[in-house]
Amino acid sequence: KQVEKLVESGLATKKLSLARAVEKAAEEALAKRYPTRPLRANVEFYTAVLLDAVGLDRQQFTPTFAVGRMAGWLAHTREQHVTGRLIRPDAVYIGPKPMGEVV
Repeated sequence: KQVEKLVESGLATKKLSLARAVEKAAEEALAKRYPTRPLRANVEFYTAVLLDAVGLDRQQFTPTFAVGRMAGWLAHTREQHVTGRLIRPDAVYIGPKPMGEVV
């Protein structure tokens, strides 16, 4: 919704159009590959568009994202300290090897 407000004000049009096209293409590809799993972009997908539109320096995107995640990360750390074991994902990545750095 916040990104839509930026579009209405004229601040996010070009990058939002690109993000929407990428999201649509990704969702179509995912639907073909995993027809029984409706996979959608999460809120972080549009975060860069939003932060760019409000004029935040790109060097601050990652720290801004991290600050929003700190409470959850700290809760995991506390839980790990109490239980004495690391929290690890149950899933194992089985996809293709990364093709290198994307710039």
